Order: sequence, then structure tokens, then C-alpha cells
Amino acid sequence: MGSGIDLNDLLDISLSAGKEIMAVYGQELAVEAKADESPLTVADQRSHQLIESRLKSAYPDIPVLSEEGSEVSYEERRTWKRFWLVDPLDGTKEFIKRNGEFTVNIALIEGTYPVLGAIYVPATDVFYYGEKQDGAFKLEDASAVEFKNTMELHEKSMPLWVRKAEDPIRVVASRSHMSVETQDFIEHLKKGGKAVEIAAAGSSLKFCLVAEGLADYYPRFAPTMEWDTAAGQAIVEAAGGTVRNSEDQSRFSYNQESLKNDWFLAAGQDE
Repeated sequence: MGSGIDLNDLLDISLSAGKEIMAVYGQELAVEAKADESPLTVADQRSHQLIESRLKSAYPDIPVLSEEGSEVSYEERRTWKRFWLVDPLDGTKEFIKRNGEFTVNIALIEGTYPVLGAIYVPATDVFYYGEKQDGAFKLEDASAVEFKNTMELHEKSMPLWVRKAEDPIRVVASRSHMSVETQDFIEHLKKGGKAVEIAAAGSSLKFCLVAEGLADYYPRFAPTMEWDTAAGQAIVEAAGGTVRNSEDQSRFSYNQESLKNDWFLAAGQDE
């Protein structure tokens, strides 16, 4: 791959993190509240510890920034030319609800943009991955697949392409964070004269639906953090879509002084 990263490493790390998460999934959960009031479970912590340890072992020269890791100052981060951006359990609320819509997110950032993304869905054993020059892919029954190299992995995966927005327009929105602004966006689309279908999904699965061509737009006009979105953005862009800042339409960027994202719109092909 162009990034010099072995996809076998990312798949293996993602699967192992998924096993840690699923080992907790059926148990009675103890839920803590973090400083921002978001929930934290032992599954988040176990997945984080595994991913951070494995990434540092395989790629010791690439720093890791994880939602559940130690805070890293901007003064230090701003010197990083590339780094891993990780959400060890995206969709903790969905995990607590036990609806299966939670993911493991791993992205490689170069400069201020994601160049490689991997999203694993432990409950369904589906692995999404993408890199701009190689495209985006979906691998089902990921834990059972055997391959010798990246070419074989691609051959056993389904290529993903965003679709051109048609009638009806398909919008996917957050299951847990639907905002008034998102509802206004949907109403604006309806005024264009086409029917609008709305689906709800948890975690970074919304990016995956856009990348698969199953949704045209994913508007997120509510708070997110950089680790929530980087892997999904890499996959959408590798599938031919865009993720843009809703304020100035610029390509969504990372490693900002504040790790809290601006609002954004992920989209397939424009009409």
C-alpha cells in the first residue's frame, strides 16, 4: 500500500480488539462517565490497550492518539508528520444498548488528512478499509478469511463505490445524536422536489453506508471528536466521496489544536 502499512496488521489488530469487546458484550456492564459525560466501559479500555500496544510494536516510529489514551499536548502533536488516530470502541452508547452498531476505528493521518482507514464491526464480523490510491473495500466474515498478501485480500473483498444521488435521496443520520440542524438539512433536501429517505445508524457505520452507496449524505451537525471520524473519512474518500467542513466546504482536516470537530457533511457523488 502507498502508506507503507501492512493491511494484515490492521485487520489482525482490529479482529483482536473486536474479540476483547465481544468478551464483555454479553456481561453485565459497569459504565463510568468521563469528564465530557460520555460513557466509558471496560470494553473501551481493553480495546484501547490492545490496539495501542500492537500499533506501537508494529510501527514504533508512528505515534498513537487514542480516545482512551493519555492526553497529548498540541505543542507535541503539531510536530507529528503522521500518526495513528484511534477510537477503540466507537458507539459506546450503542454497545451499552446491545444493538450491534459499534465499531473499532483506526486511521493513519499524514499531515492533517486521513490517508488510510480501517473500521471493524465486531457484532457482524465485517471489516471496512480504504486508501485513496487503492480504493475502498468491504470484507465479510473477516475473522474466517485467509490471505497471503494485500492483493489476495482485495480479491476476497467487495469494492465500494459511492453512488450518484438520485430519487429518492438517501440520508443517514446519527441514531443517538439527531440535531435540529440535521433535521433542517433534511427539510432543505425535500424542498428540491425529490423524495428523501432517512435511515439511522450508530457509530462510524454511517460513513460506511455512504461508501457502500447505500446512503447519499451523512450530515453531522452535532459534536464529534477527531477519532470518531478519521477512519470513516478515509474510507468514504477512497470510495470516491467527500467529507467537507459544513462552514467553508473545505476538506475535513485533523490534528487541530482542539480535537473537537467542526460540523461536517459526508457525501457520495453530487447530483
